[in-house]
Amino acid sequence: MDLCHPDPGELSSGEAEELQQIKWHRKQLLEDIQKLKDEIADVFAQIDCFETAEESRMAQREKELCIGRKKFNMDPMKGIQYLIEHKLLTPDAQDIAQFLYKGEGLNKTAIGTYLGERDPINLQVLQAFVDCHEFANLNLVQALRQFLWSFRLPGEAQKIDRMMETFASRYCLCNPGVFQSTDTCYVLSFSIIMLNTSLHNPNVRDRPPFERFVSMNRGINGGSDLPEEQLRVEKPRSSKGSSQFGASSAVGRARPPGFLSKHLHQK
Repeated sequence: MDLCHPDPGELSSGEAEELQQIKWHRKQLLEDIQKLKDEIADVFAQIDCFETAEESRMAQREKELCIGRKKFNMDPMKGIQYLIEHKLLTPDAQDIAQFLYKGEGLNKTAIGTYLGERDPINLQVLQAFVDCHEFANLNLVQALRQFLWSFRLPGEAQKIDRMMETFASRYCLCNPGVFQSTDTCYVLSFSIIMLNTSLHNPNVRDRPPFERFVSMNRGINGGSDLPEEQLRVEKPRSSKGSSQFGASSAVGRARPPGFLSKHLHQK
């Protein structure tokens, strides 16, 4: 008798029944294996469909994001609204500020335009945008350079005033004890930018001396003078090429508002 393929006639009734059970179980096992193969193939097909759909969704998102950036560069308010409507941004000020701070594909002048608006959401975004900057252990010139390279100042004095006040508050928060008040930081910041503009203006032949810079800033530290050593560190340097700051010319075109204008023009 062939042990692998026994002759049913040579088997007892019990052995024949056991053989039938084995064949049945073998058939069931093969069917289960085939079902598993079919299920696995179906899962892979679903994954392929999901990946294709995800790639399509991401491509659509990138397309909408590109459109949103272009709209922002043409009209910042409409651009942000488009991005929110297409769920590429949330209406949260922190989210919008991070988008502007990263600045990918964004025009810096458009960023400045948006930050300069007086609507409540714009004021919140301005604060959040300034808070994105880390000024700890930077002197004021270094901090101003970092800040003013992230956008372009608008030309309106009131907008510049608002931005510089927010900057001064952030700088003093990051560097406690450097100035007696945020007003001191604010006035010195304007003074630095205006002097920097003069130093890099080809129409200005006589470069303001250090003594002029000191005179401009007398009494700004709570009625007392800042140490000359500190002013020497903060004084912009004259150099060939462009301004040390990304956008200081706007300050040169706009008269400083309020007490700052009075203070600087008394000197």
